[in-house]
Formats: sequence, C-alpha cells, structure tokens
Amino acid sequence: MPHRRTFRTALGLILITAASLVVPGQATASPIRAPEPAKQAVATGYGGAVSTVDLDASRTALSVLKRGGNAVDAAVAAAATLGVTEPYVAAIGGGGFFVYYDPRTHHVHTIDGRETAPQAMKENAFIDPATGQPLPFPDAVTSGLSVGVPGTLAQWDQALRRFGTQRLSALLQPAIKIADQGFTVDKEFYDQTAVNADRFADITSTKQLFLPGGQIPAIGSTFRNPDLAATYRTIAKRGIGWFYQGDLGRQIVNTVKHPPVDPAAKRIVRPGLMESSDLASYTAPSRPPTQVSYRGLNVYGMAPPSSGGSTVGEALNILENFKLSKNDPVQALHDYLEASKLAYADRAAYVGDPAYVKVPLTQLLSKPYGTERSCLISPNTALTAPVAAGSPDGSYQTCAHPSGSARSLGYEGPQTTNLVVSDKWGGVVAYTLTIEQFGGSGLTVPGRGFLLNNELTDFNFTPSATDPNLPAPGKRPRSSMAPTILLKDGKPLLAVGSPGGSTIITTVLQILLNRLDLDMTLPAAIAAPRATQRNTAGTLAEQAFIDQYGAALTAKGQIIQLYNASPPFIGAATGLEFLRSGLVQAVAEPVRRNGGSALVVRPAR
Repeated sequence: MPHRRTFRTALGLILITAASLVVPGQATASPIRAPEPAKQAVATGYGGAVSTVDLDASRTALSVLKRGGNAVDAAVAAAATLGVTEPYVAAIGGGGFFVYYDPRTHHVHTIDGRETAPQAMKENAFIDPATGQPLPFPDAVTSGLSVGVPGTLAQWDQALRRFGTQRLSALLQPAIKIADQGFTVDKEFYDQTAVNADRFADITSTKQLFLPGGQIPAIGSTFRNPDLAATYRTIAKRGIGWFYQGDLGRQIVNTVKHPPVDPAAKRIVRPGLMESSDLASYTAPSRPPTQVSYRGLNVYGMAPPSSGGSTVGEALNILENFKLSKNDPVQALHDYLEASKLAYADRAAYVGDPAYVKVPLTQLLSKPYGTERSCLISPNTALTAPVAAGSPDGSYQTCAHPSGSARSLGYEGPQTTNLVVSDKWGGVVAYTLTIEQFGGSGLTVPGRGFLLNNELTDFNFTPSATDPNLPAPGKRPRSSMAPTILLKDGKPLLAVGSPGGSTIITTVLQILLNRLDLDMTLPAAIAAPRATQRNTAGTLAEQAFIDQYGAALTAKGQIIQLYNASPPFIGAATGLEFLRSGLVQAVAEPVRRNGGSALVVRPAR
C-alpha cells in the first residue's frame, strides 16, 4: 500500500480509533498499521528532483519523472496526489499559481489558477444586512458565500496542453490508487481534522467523509476515499468539461447554494452566489511573470492577482541597496524586517486583480523606486509600523517620504501547500496550491470526495473607495502565494515556495536572504528560524528566532513577539537548487508541519 509520513507518537495524545462500521462509498479509517519509513528532508542527485510536504506526493512525482515525464507532468501528478493525502489544503475545489521554467525556450511562464468571485457578488457581499457590519470571519469562512469558482483543474489542463508530455488521465492514476487503497494517517492529518471537527460535524457530507463513524481517524490508521477515486476516474474519462460545464459542476453549484447542513446543527451556514455559468466561463490565464534582478540573479515570481511576486521583488530591490553579510546577521535581519514593512505597505495600497485595478507593477518593481524606499531605513532605529505606502508614480525622488496612507493587513489563512519539481532536461516547476483555510469552506460536494475552498474571504470585507481588494463580479481576490524561480546566466539556480497566507512572502524572502546574503546552504536556509513583519506594529517570530536574535533586534527598536499560532511555525517551505550541471538538491522542511519529503531520480553517491 502507499506510504506516507512516519508514525510519530506524542506524549499525552489520546488516539481516537476509527469506527468499524463501513458505509458504502464512505471514507474509512481502518485499524492502526505498523510505522512507515521516515521521510527525508534533503536529497541530492541527478535526473530530476521533487520536494513536497508529503511522501506519497513526492513518490508520485518521482515515478512520473522515471517514466520519462517532465517537470510539468510530475507537478500535476503530485498535486493530484496531495488532493488525496492533504485534502484540507490541496483539492480540485481550490486554486493556485504555477511557475514554470521551460528549458527549450529558456523562458519562465506562469499560469493563474486563482478562484474567481461569482458574477452575483458585489463589494458588500460580506456585510451582514441585519447589522450593517462585516460578518465575523468564522461565519464567512464556513459558508457557501466564501466559495470561489475553483481553478485547479483548468490550471492543470492549461499547463499540460502548453508544456506537458502526458495526458491528465494517466497522471491521475497514482492518486486514484492511493484514494482507493488508502494512506496512513499521521499526526498532521489527525491535527488538521481535530481542529475542524466541530464544523465538519455540522456538514453532513463532510462529516461522512472526514469523521467516519463520527470519529477523528486515528494516527496510524489507513484512510480511504473511494468517492474521490471515483471522481478522479470520471475526470480521467470525460475530461475537465464534466467539472466546468457538466454534471459535477451542477453538483458543486448546488452544494454552494444549498449547503448540506445537519438539521440538528446550530451553526448558521450561509448560502453562496455561484451559478453554473460562473463555472462554465472560468479560465486559467497565462500571465507574464514578475522579474527583478538581485545580486546578479534574475528572480521570477507570480504577478497580480498574487502579491507574491511584486512584494518579494520590491523588498529585494530595497535590500539590494544594503551590504548584507553573514558576519552581521542581526543587521541583515533588521534590514529585512524594514524592507518587509515598506513592501507590505505598497502591497496593501496598490495590488489587486489587474482586470479591476490599475496596479503600478512596473513602478513597484523598478530599481529607482526600491532605492527611494530604502532611504527610509535606518541601521539602528526601526520604523514605527504601520508605515504609509509610497508613491510609485514614476517620478522618483531621493529619500522621498511616504505620501500614501497606511492600510490594514487584511486576513489570509496560513494553510496552503507548495511543491517544486525539476526534470532531466532542466525544466523546473514551483507550484503553490490551496483551498485557503485548513478544510476550506468546510463544504464537501456530496459523494465526490473533495472540499470546496473559502478563497473569497481573501477579499477585504469593508467597502472603501480606494481599496484594491474588494469583492466584485468575476474578480480574483488578492493572494500572497509566491512560487519563485531564480536564474543565473539564464539557467535555473533556485526554486522555492511556501504556504502561510500573508506570511508566504516573508518566508520566501527570508529564505532568499539566508541563502544569497547570509551564505547558508539551502537546507539551512529553509530550516532556519523565521520572523514575519507585514507592516504591523510588532514582528511575529518563532521561539527559536527570538532566542537567537530577539534581544539584539529589540535594541534596534524592533518589537519582537512570539508567533503563537497552532502549530507554532511560520510556513512550510519546499525548494531545490542546482549545485552544478545536472546535480540537483531537493529540500523540504525537517520539522515544520512534521517535515516534508525530498527525493531525486538518481541519488548522488
């Protein structure tokens, strides 16, 4: 049977065994099995490489590469497998951003699979008409109102048609097998189910799927999802039209408009606005990537509606004005936090869906503007956040003071996933995909085995005449996903990405700082303790970061606070680096989210 993560026990953890009653078509969790082989966080070798959060997904990608598939094929197959083994963060009910380096043309391409708002959605969609106030965030999440038109399948189809070598029907087969045979429940899956158990129990289809017999599947048990296996089989046979124009699409719409709420539930689950015409009109457009140079490297990322590429790029342009050294990591980290404040201020003020908002992307990513913003940074005194946005109008001034306003950060759930893949021809994929929160909207399409997203809660809720990220018909909410590829002399050097909501940007940025300026290896750069500054009054940091740098940064005026979310980690990155011609190192987290899985086709001796 497929392997998954190491069976890790935790002191004091009460294991709830799965019910023995099996309902036809229902997900099941069978008795505890023996511990599985451990994942590895670093793999170095030849012929292609992959890093994901999940051993099954990494093995799926590796099998595709070994059969002659390219990086795009392997990325799609791995993502489909994550839809089985990581159903609360990756599913065909969501979307994402896909960045690809094509070794034939030496160009970087991106595909936007971001979800869209229904045509019936207006800017006051998240205002409670009874109170005139924004809906409480949990109420907005667990509702049909939060569900955007999913983009994942259209994105896979676009990627395979343009750059792939294998059919989607073939690439779905490993995921189908795992869904049928099951995977081993680990602590991560258990914890993600537990945190959602109350709301899952209120949705009949979700309870049946993820709480079989009313129980949280026990660590070490085998979880099967025959409904998703059947759904993947039908997609393989009929194509994505069944999803966007066919019967499955109608079932999605019915789930959104009539959430299957348990009659005994006290939770108010609001209906959504999606229609079949919204699904039928969905497209996954190709967009030019963002591009900046940094320390002689070309850095490519995702353009709006993601703010990942623009904000990472602007922050790098700011940082390039400073000499950062491993000999003084405290100063480098101070400058990193300050650059983050300034870039996030501009993100909030200017970035949204470019079909609805005029985003000054060229100006935000220009070197003169980076220099203008960098002049605000003092080596020994932190800026008081939130700082005001700058004026990226093309008329650059030396050390210009901000003239824009400061905006609130907004909210994005930290639950997403990222994967990176390279192939033997030198193709590289960095792909971030999500259904937003752990468990998305909480709405499972009955009998189909997958959850729907809550991406529309990435919009800001309160109407404002100048806000670039308000709901609108067909609009894509702003994202922070930042799959990133770096080229050196026109050839791939690094690929990296992370989950983490609005902390994705700082995670990617800090990994690049660690690798390029502080001279860490990529494994060390990914494992290093993190801090995230998003133009908020305080900087949130992991405990290990506070222990190592907190006092010294506080002396420079930084306000360092513990990131006390559960789990207490910022991001869960994956990356790869070309060490020399043909030799690739794949890197995953060694600890965060219970560690990831890095594999190569032919390990180096």
